[in-house]
Amino acid sequence: MYEWMRAFHIIAVIFWMAGLLYLPRLFVYHSGAQLGGELDETLKLQEKRLFRIIMNPAMIAALVFGLALLWLRQDAWTGQGWLHLKLLLVFALFGYHGFLSKMRKRFEAGERPKSEKFFRAFNEVPAIATIIIVILAVIEPF
Repeated sequence: MYEWMRAFHIIAVIFWMAGLLYLPRLFVYHSGAQLGGELDETLKLQEKRLFRIIMNPAMIAALVFGLALLWLRQDAWTGQGWLHLKLLLVFALFGYHGFLSKMRKRFEAGERPKSEKFFRAFNEVPAIATIIIVILAVIEPF
């Protein structure tokens, strides 16, 4: 049962990360789009669908399967510093997800909340977090 939960957790995380990496890229393009123009409207629709159809369900599935893994291996909580750091980074990604939701709603309302440059740089956050999380989960360094 544990290996099945782990497989589904990894699948959900892949989909969630795809959205966390792609949505800020859409925001880069949206920042430069003319208000009320065809590109503006197209990006609003793409962002909404990406968030609601892929990102939210994938985040919820990753959380549910992750909690199931922790429940199935309750011994993992003690003496596993790497797990605590991994969970801290995962909670930071939940916050990042929430921030993206707020930005999407502001774009949908016709605002330009941040610059293209901001979103280009901010897009690196989930990539860096993912690298660290994967290394922690595979290597279990401490």
